[in-house]
Amino acid sequence: MIRVDALYRYPVKGFTPERRDSLVIQDDGRVQGDRSLVFRFADALEPADATFPKRRGLALMTFPSLARVDLTFDDRTQTLRLRVDDIDVEADLSQSGRERLAEAVTAYLRTTNDARLLEADGILPLGLLGDGRTARFQDRPRGFISLHGAASVGALDATVPAPVDDRRFRSNIVVDGSDAWAELDWNGRLRIGEVVFEVQKPIERCAAITANPDTGVRDARLLRVLTSEFGQDAPTLGILLLPADGGGTIRVGDEVVLDA
Repeated sequence: MIRVDALYRYPVKGFTPERRDSLVIQDDGRVQGDRSLVFRFADALEPADATFPKRRGLALMTFPSLARVDLTFDDRTQTLRLRVDDIDVEADLSQSGRERLAEAVTAYLRTTNDARLLEADGILPLGLLGDGRTARFQDRPRGFISLHGAASVGALDATVPAPVDDRRFRSNIVVDGSDAWAELDWNGRLRIGEVVFEVQKPIERCAAITANPDTGVRDARLLRVLTSEFGQDAPTLGILLLPADGGGTIRVGDEVVLDA
């Protein structure tokens, strides 16, 4: 039996996830509160639509040291807390609060191997965009819900000396009980809890998965491993979903039923 093993929400694009007992899937195909904030570069304008390319702000793909920042967001008080090394900042989404948070992230990045990236034209000062509620800063215009199988990550972990776990792949849903790579062959509809999804396509991965979530260092050539060791044409892990008949709530432990 295939079941939901873990659920994740990413309040700030490019930063660490929050593990959740449940997720609200919106009718528009996004997780409620997911990627509702983003640290934008100085020359990045407020987007007019519900998408925000990684090149316009902080992203794990280019700033792997972001993986070390412990992040929590309180939906009720609309406060964001960032903790890493000697930095521990909690602030609301007022203008002064946003500035404090941006200054804290900048101060941390200046101590890392990514510091040189801050010196490029148009990067500083960082700004914090978003209302903390609306899911709008996904890479893709449709947003999508992402899912992968725990067995697929386990198979990849067994091929490299560096530790590889679910956090590297930044999925919303992790399922257990399926064979490694089985989800790549899923098509049509599947039901998770009270939500029916339509499978869209596999997820082609970027350099973000090479960053160790504990050290913030690129320590595994996973893109090359996926193609060379597993015979993939492009480095792929996980699939994208959209709700087929409206949204709802999914929970850890929910059964995953294929071809619902």
